[in-house]
Amino acid sequence: MSDKNNIQRRHWFKGGLAVLVFLVATKVLTGCGMVTIVAMNQIKTTHFEIQDNSLLMRGVINSKTLAQFEDIIAENPNITTLVELDVPGSVDDDTMIALSYRVRELGLNTHLTANSEIYSGGVDLYLAGVKRSMEPGATIGVHSWSDGSRDAKDYPRDSPAHEQNRLYIERMLDDDAFYWFTIYAAPADGMHVMTGAEIRKYKLVNG
Repeated sequence: MSDKNNIQRRHWFKGGLAVLVFLVATKVLTGCGMVTIVAMNQIKTTHFEIQDNSLLMRGVINSKTLAQFEDIIAENPNITTLVELDVPGSVDDDTMIALSYRVRELGLNTHLTANSEIYSGGVDLYLAGVKRSMEPGATIGVHSWSDGSRDAKDYPRDSPAHEQNRLYIERMLDDDAFYWFTIYAAPADGMHVMTGAEIRKYKLVNG
């Protein structure tokens, strides 16, 4: 199989995982979905590793992630950069937003390696970096949010339903253009892998 096909299959697998995480988090899945989200919030699904002045991160963001992060920062105040390796999304968006604001409050930078793959809530977290950098080869995947019955694009532009996510993007990037891009880039049950031109257009890299 060609390298291109291998890459496409890898993106499909990772993107599918991100979508599953997103669907569970937004309660689109019923019955066992609720059991799954409760179960995933009872264990540590995020893994951290210290490397010099960087904090390496991988895994799903859940209700325990912020506390893990705070403990590590308290013990390692010299950390300057959060490096996301493989972060497919979040099963607790409230924690993800709180973590992201905390990263910005601390003045940390965010970085993606050539092998990094971030999707959905992992992308939101990446935006929190004061300086955001990435190596060629990194993957950034985005899609719309859903409330279980309608995708974001189905709400009027002035609907309060947009406000929490829109305001977060505006605070991180100084405007909300990227928010509107994400909700039209792919439906909640899909995934759009951003091109280099799109990454530059929306200023996801600034350092």
